Amino acid sequence: MSDVPLSEEERRDWLILSRSENVGPATFKTLIRRFHSAGAALRALPDLTRKGGLKRPPRIWSREAAERAMADAQKIGARFLCSIEPAYPALLRTADSAPPVLCVKGDERLFAKSGIAIVGARNASALARKFTRQLAREIGAEGHVIVSGLARGIDTAAHEAAIETGTIAVVAGGLDVIYPPENEALHAAICARGAIVSEQAPGTEPKADFFPRRNRIISGLSRALIVVEAALRSGSLITARFAAEQGREVFAAPGSPLDPRCEGTNRLIRDGATLLMSSRDVLEALGSNAPRQMSFLEPDPPPLPPREPDAADMRHVLELLSPNPIDIDDLARESGLDAATLSALLLELSLAGRVTRHADGSVSLA
Repeated sequence: MSDVPLSEEERRDWLILSRSENVGPATFKTLIRRFHSAGAALRALPDLTRKGGLKRPPRIWSREAAERAMADAQKIGARFLCSIEPAYPALLRTADSAPPVLCVKGDERLFAKSGIAIVGARNASALARKFTRQLAREIGAEGHVIVSGLARGIDTAAHEAAIETGTIAVVAGGLDVIYPPENEALHAAICARGAIVSEQAPGTEPKADFFPRRNRIISGLSRALIVVEAALRSGSLITARFAAEQGREVFAAPGSPLDPRCEGTNRLIRDGATLLMSSRDVLEALGSNAPRQMSFLEPDPPPLPPREPDAADMRHVLELLSPNPIDIDDLARESGLDAATLSALLLELSLAGRVTRHADGSVSLA
């Protein structure tokens, strides 16, 4: 983590790199560690993608588009915050899938507080909404910030009850795109008294595939996740899966087996989530244990100088890979390549779109 904010030029380069073709969070992190700056990584992209087998120039976000996005953010009172900067949410930074760049608006001091996420059904029952408001008020009164996704139902109830004590909304589109429309007043209240974040640029309309990506930010910002009413096929269960992968504790409120809105939460409890009966269950479980602070650029042991991978190395690794993910350590053992050389090779292949990096650190054929 840098002790000082990035310059506007560096911030622009981070924004361009993070939105360039085949540069996900894991690949972004690898590029920064290898080249030490986003600008240097951008200059290296054409050569890296060529080595990885891409037959055309990579699609790199334009400087003009990045500068326009930064200006649009400034117009709405927001800004782009890079994960190396001190103001970036420290707990989110520990997640492997953390966005390299967030667009943020509101009280950034809330990012330094303990976050508890509350999510659930959009068509939530009246009792579930009442229970959610009670949870949010009581947990907020103990100094925690309530994190949710500004959706209908449970999300709305959680935010409304936590306006006074602190709430963070994570949205799937641009910060200036109000969705759902009926939450316009709540959106304005959170901007004024809480904080709102997105990995999308201002003006971006929310799309279906943006919502699961948003969910990993909700869990990443939080020490624990509470699910109140969720169907078996719901975004809330996706958020719970992300929370478990990120090492967060998952709580679920039980419900009637006859109510489809409770099937997901009951399944979570059956599969190991902590049964939630009151806010005390969460507060006692968390105790005073502070989340571990970790730098986005946490130093690794000094690596051996990488050997330049050759065509034979690439063929061998591609033969070993399949659509099923494999841990990189296992791949290194099977390939016989040292870690530094394999890392360089996987970087080239991922930038060329031939390999997929997964949140748990494994890789597979794209």
